[in-house]
Amino acid sequence: MRVGMNTEQAVGVVLAGGCSRRMAGREKSLLPFANGLLLSRILERFLPQVGSALLSANGDPDRYFRFGLPVIADLRVDRPGPLAGIEAAFLATSAPWIASIPVDVPFLPPDLIARLRAAVIRADQPVVARSGGRLHPVIALWPRRFLAAIQAFLDSDNRKLIDLLALHAHQQVDFPPGPEGVDPFFNVNDPDRLAQAERWAATASRVREAS
Repeated sequence: MRVGMNTEQAVGVVLAGGCSRRMAGREKSLLPFANGLLLSRILERFLPQVGSALLSANGDPDRYFRFGLPVIADLRVDRPGPLAGIEAAFLATSAPWIASIPVDVPFLPPDLIARLRAAVIRADQPVVARSGGRLHPVIALWPRRFLAAIQAFLDSDNRKLIDLLALHAHQQVDFPPGPEGVDPFFNVNDPDRLAQAERWAATASRVREAS
């Protein structure tokens, strides 16, 4: 499926194609979070920052019907991780840039894409987010001119984004902690981290209500 888009803006892709093994098979995107669903929280923060968006997910797309986004599946049968979702997003659009995020980062900064775009130097180099001295290769702007490198890497039976970036020039953008010192890219990849994120979200909600 090809989607319409504003070529002046990046097309976003929310990467939700993982197996959620550390969640005992429960699909992370549809987990309850902050009086809604985790995916709803992600989209609330992400959609205002991009021209249009896709949801990268495997399996029955009808389970995401309520969110109103085109759903794209990996094109590679072995589901080789986030890179396959980014590849599929490029092949589903004519976008010059794809902005990728995972589905499990509920404290995504509202200026994420603006800051990544401001760091673009070349039209063939990705721009990747960092926080706390750690690179987050799934949270990035990817230029279409980099698609061939992604496909060659996947064709060579490689799949780790961090290894791909180690082979190619790219830009990195540091993001400071959010309120209460929370890492803006804190990911809820197991039940304990989900519970911690829920506590932080509840605290932030009470602070907003009191102000």
